[in-house]
Amino acid sequence: MAKAKKKKKFFDVEIPLIRKTTDLQAFEINELDGRVVKYDLTRILKGKSVDLQLKVKIVDGKATTTPVKIQLMPSYLKRMVRKGTNYVEDSFSAKCADAQLRIKPFLITRRKVSRAVRKALREKARGELINYVKDKKSEEIFENVLKNHLQKPMSLILKKIYPLSFCEIRVLKVEGRQ
Repeated sequence: MAKAKKKKKFFDVEIPLIRKTTDLQAFEINELDGRVVKYDLTRILKGKSVDLQLKVKIVDGKATTTPVKIQLMPSYLKRMVRKGTNYVEDSFSAKCADAQLRIKPFLITRRKVSRAVRKALREKARGELINYVKDKKSEEIFENVLKNHLQKPMSLILKKIYPLSFCEIRVLKVEGRQ
């Protein structure tokens, strides 16, 4: 006797970070729990190539997401770096109110600068970011990175060391929740 085939259905998944919904395919809504979704934010952020990774959670029969990782695309960064400039990058782990985050800032100077200036920029950026995230929740930090509320003030602070042409968070990733 032939078994009846189950048919996959589309389920609505809320993305509160960008206030949108998307559809995911599964047999039952419980199968979506724990699934990681990639979402391209290039059109939403007017050409700034950003990939957002979200983890799906099922709460009271509804699927919602929490951000796991934001990453600037390497092709976008390559377009930003010009001849006659230096770039400064760093990678460090910082503790926020509800999670451990991996933060990778990316800075581009206007002209070529000495190694001492690059080191000062790197250390100042690290100190400012660690101080910024220590009392905030991870969702709030992700939202501020998307809205540029983190990068703009940091750029103004780092401008006192050396003026930057580009100041962004290249990767913001949740390493572990508490």
